[in-house]
Amino acid sequence: FLLAVLAGIALAVITLARGLSWMLENQPVMIWSFFFGLILGSVFTVSRRVKRWSPGRWLGLILAAVAAYHLVFLVPLQTPETWWFLFLSGFLAICAMILPGISGAFILVLLGKYEYVLQAVNQRQFGILLIVAVGAVAGLISFAQILCWLFKRYHDLTVATLIGLMLGSLRRIWPWKENLEWAWNRHGELVPSLQRNILPALRIEGSFNTEILVAAGLGLAGLIAVIVLERLAATDECASEACDL
Repeated sequence: FLLAVLAGIALAVITLARGLSWMLENQPVMIWSFFFGLILGSVFTVSRRVKRWSPGRWLGLILAAVAAYHLVFLVPLQTPETWWFLFLSGFLAICAMILPGISGAFILVLLGKYEYVLQAVNQRQFGILLIVAVGAVAGLISFAQILCWLFKRYHDLTVATLIGLMLGSLRRIWPWKENLEWAWNRHGELVPSLQRNILPALRIEGSFNTEILVAAGLGLAGLIAVIVLERLAATDECASEACDL
């Protein structure tokens, strides 16, 4: 099972890293719109895992959403590039990967290390990738035990809390942003250090802003992709159970 998962991660990194880096630099609204749809689709599919909703579970969802909404913007756009933060990023990213509906890439985005890790892949900076990988191994070994305990004891509350975290974190993924402050990074490049979410302009130079339609389409595509994959996985699971019977 782990071999299949790691092989899928490696294949995605090898095939998509360069293209994603280009999109983040040249078409950020489009790539973030797709990611926004992916997270929304994950919220929908994960919500079906809650067997029974109760006031306590709704409260857990709301509190987690409010906390995540405020916490994601407390994390600066430019986070440390020291070994301990890269280790922590790998640790948290792999923890997210074994949670239903949350991707490791999503956590790297929240920590401000998504583009940094993509750049390390493209430039073959194996030292950086090794530190992230060691953190991932440590997270996989330790957090899996905690998650197993939570699902056994508090399954529905745990899932409801995860849904809230995803909903609140969408604030960080919103495609349209305005740069408020800038700073120099370690490569001598001027990069945004503070942003705020804005609504897109409906018209540009007297014409309708077609970027909105394209972004909405990509967001819908991401949402549908998650739902379709979830349905396929459920179908395969049912077929497997039928074979066992």
